Amino acid sequence: MHKNHENSSAKQTDTASEQEHHEQEHAGPAHHVDHTGHEVLFRRKFWVCLVLSAPVLLFSPMLQSWLGFGMPQIPGSNLISPFFSVIVFLYGGLPFLQMAKPEILDSKPGMMTLISLAITVAFLYSLAALFLKSETFFWELVTLIDVMLLGHWIEMRSIRQASGALDELAKLRPDTAERLSEDGEVEEIPIDRLKEGDRVLVRPGATIPADGIIEEGESDVNESMVTGESKYVRKTPGSKVIGGTINQDGSLRVKVTAIGEGTALAGIMRLVKQAQQSKSKTQLLADRAAGWLFYIALGTAILTGIAWTIVVGFRVETISRVATVLVIACPHALGLAIPLVIAITTGLGAQKGILVRDRVALEKAKSVNTIIFDKTGTLTKGEFGVVGVATVNDWTEERALMFAASAESDSEHTVARGILQAAKDRGLDPPRASDFSAIKGRGVKVTVENQTIHLGGPRLMEMLHAELPPELEEFTNTGDEKGWTIIYLLQDEKPVAAFGLADVIRSESREAVQRIHEMGIKVSMVTGDSHAVAQSVARELGIDEFFAEILPEHKDKKVVELQERGDLVAMVGDGINDAPALSRADIGIAIGSGTEVAVESAGIILVNDNPLDVSRVIALSRSSYRKMVQNLAWASGYNVVALPLAAGVLAPWGIVPSPAIGAVFMSLSTVIVAINAQLLRRQEL
Repeated sequence: MHKNHENSSAKQTDTASEQEHHEQEHAGPAHHVDHTGHEVLFRRKFWVCLVLSAPVLLFSPMLQSWLGFGMPQIPGSNLISPFFSVIVFLYGGLPFLQMAKPEILDSKPGMMTLISLAITVAFLYSLAALFLKSETFFWELVTLIDVMLLGHWIEMRSIRQASGALDELAKLRPDTAERLSEDGEVEEIPIDRLKEGDRVLVRPGATIPADGIIEEGESDVNESMVTGESKYVRKTPGSKVIGGTINQDGSLRVKVTAIGEGTALAGIMRLVKQAQQSKSKTQLLADRAAGWLFYIALGTAILTGIAWTIVVGFRVETISRVATVLVIACPHALGLAIPLVIAITTGLGAQKGILVRDRVALEKAKSVNTIIFDKTGTLTKGEFGVVGVATVNDWTEERALMFAASAESDSEHTVARGILQAAKDRGLDPPRASDFSAIKGRGVKVTVENQTIHLGGPRLMEMLHAELPPELEEFTNTGDEKGWTIIYLLQDEKPVAAFGLADVIRSESREAVQRIHEMGIKVSMVTGDSHAVAQSVARELGIDEFFAEILPEHKDKKVVELQERGDLVAMVGDGINDAPALSRADIGIAIGSGTEVAVESAGIILVNDNPLDVSRVIALSRSSYRKMVQNLAWASGYNVVALPLAAGVLAPWGIVPSPAIGAVFMSLSTVIVAINAQLLRRQEL
């Protein structure tokens, strides 16, 4: 069961909601994070004002004349339009004036100021005309307010949909947890009563309530909603689990290690929110453009008023032109062009396990021309594994691995773990070993199937005075060139197999390097390993250049070298040992952070241990920037055409859009920007 996230903002007063809307509107992209309440607010005002506008339209002499109908004349019928217009202005129009006040006080006039000027001019002119027995502007006033409310409702709806990532993440949290008492009894409790150190039961199909470590049970866990990884992850005792992920087929007993704001899910939500609120360079440009647009629109409106007054006099047509200019120039589309893209990009990234801490970092990623990977733990797994096997005579690789695994069955050494894992990966069942004895600094000796087996390195060979057969000697020479650790298996003191062990390269690394190359970006590698090891990995993955035998504290110097060469550098590391280099790079990307989402040294955090996600970051950055440019081009281009049209340059040909039509055009431009931003969701990363 999930929490009910229905909007409660509708319970607030209209004025409070509207004021909050304005305050968020001018805090930058932050105002596009949570607009559910404003969507409800503008929807309600639109429908109420639409109903109240009907009498105004029906009793408008101009509309009656155009459409050829008449309304029954009753005492005071001439006051019906003004009466309902005042109500529409106060209920539907006054909020725009309230939201314009802080713009004026902050000396940052913008969208709300333009709207307020337009409806105020129309309202005051119509009231004056009513008393002067002149032609009024009431029906245009109410339709203008109706269209503006409709446009805002559509805008808020688009923002809510774009910012839905936080809502979706919040829904991952279950309402309750099944806590285990010391005597094993199960008690269902609200999630907020959980404490660190509690033990919880997670049944098959249930949502894991908090971050923790499995104490009992095995199961597959669906982590796609947090990491973006579609494959289920096998969990065994000792494995970490993330709150909000879904248990599959096994029953788990989990010790809680983090709750509330300390969980990975909460950390991800914080990062998504920070990214949606951070300003990119493109956003700052759009903000300046929106500010310029106010003065351009105001200047155009003044010139329009003067010109039309000279031509036709100060009458309803003049007011109509001025109001249309002010309305049609409202920078709605320009204000939405970037924040909507930011909201969608960060939400889309979070769904794919790409967490953006700094918008500028993601924006820069599109221009990166060199990516430096840390080797250990990034391109490789950071653990020893068998990377090559050679045998003699009738010994097969499987048989050799089985005997080697038998000899190492009780060892916790790094080499032993690599051999045991290789046997497990091949589904082998090693025979039981006996008479185990460790030969200090050289290897082990055991009895397997009544045969004396030795397993060890070159010093064991020296001790036993064993000669290498030609095939094993050739394998050893190849391994030495690649920087492998070579381990020998001896039967009755005669070498029968050799194993090459090294830090295992991730299966995705080769494709990751290939994709990055296809994007026109160079790939470098930095490692503390020997030149031979680094050269072997670089050759196998197709890496352009590498830096070997580099101490962790000196990795950032290599970043500086590439930057001094003129490269825009992204550094990819584990976020801990590579912190100085991640901070020094133009863009720091922490990979495989898992539950450690608050990596301060990186601008972008990848939840998974998958280097392929680096190419997805570049793709996301390029797509996001492309949408920003498209939206800015449309929003700016629209005003280049719309402003002269609103001013009446085509009036000699009978083309003079009314303020309501201007509001429709303005709203339509906003909708186009919103739809174009939503197309980002189709982006294949």
